[in-house]
Amino acid sequence: MNLMKYQIIEFLKNTLSEDIGRGDLARSLIKKSAKAKVIAKSEGVVAGIEYIKYFSELGDIRFDFYFNDSDLYKKGDVIFEVYGDAKDLLSIERSMLNILQHASGIASNAYEFVKLTNNKIKMLDTRKTRPNLRIFEKYAASCGGVTNHRLGLDDCLMLKDTHLALFNSIDEAIKTARENIPFTTKIEVEAENIDMAIEAMKAGADIVMCDNMDFEDIKEVVEYRNKNHKGVFLEASGNVTLENIEKYIKTGIDAISSGAIIHQATFKDFSMKMKGWKW
Repeated sequence: MNLMKYQIIEFLKNTLSEDIGRGDLARSLIKKSAKAKVIAKSEGVVAGIEYIKYFSELGDIRFDFYFNDSDLYKKGDVIFEVYGDAKDLLSIERSMLNILQHASGIASNAYEFVKLTNNKIKMLDTRKTRPNLRIFEKYAASCGGVTNHRLGLDDCLMLKDTHLALFNSIDEAIKTARENIPFTTKIEVEAENIDMAIEAMKAGADIVMCDNMDFEDIKEVVEYRNKNHKGVFLEASGNVTLENIEKYIKTGIDAISSGAIIHQATFKDFSMKMKGWKW
């Protein structure tokens, strides 16, 4: 079993355990096989199929999928059909739909951000995810075309204001980091103003985040980088919205990160229609 499959199956087991509790009370009432369709009630980007397909390993069910993750869908589309023991179908129904609705909501929101960038710039998500759902939510964001930023604190070192407050300078912080972290690890510095961004570049940061800077200041940081430190990757973050993203693109920045891609996404609407027959 590959690692991703193992993680997904464990995720599904925990999801079902939360919903079923000591047992689905309807199971003793039903002795039929069944067929169900999952139908879209809005439009968007599909996500969650990679998770849902593994329900077939946890019950007597099988799927016919008509869409893949990252596909665009419209209202009325049948996303997939599911067949098998009606008891199993009913036991997974809410968990299955929650996964599809949640993931597709994030993917659809991510797609709106990416679409506005017109491939001129990288769009990144953040670690602002719901507890225990990070891998799932970041997978959904990637289905919408977003590039995943750090998955966790062990993935690239970001020196934020809370870290820098414990050092005398950015230079000291970066030198200390280089002495203690693996040499293959990149260092990103969160800069609140032009001076901090320049200091970070001079100190050897691999990535500099322009955090909550105004657009003119970001332009100055980009110009300085282009003249003096062409190898440094520049990211902008802070209150990024669909309405102001074009202004960020015009600064010449390399990437934009936004927590709103995930935490401002809303569930997409799907319904499951079932038909049963006796054994």
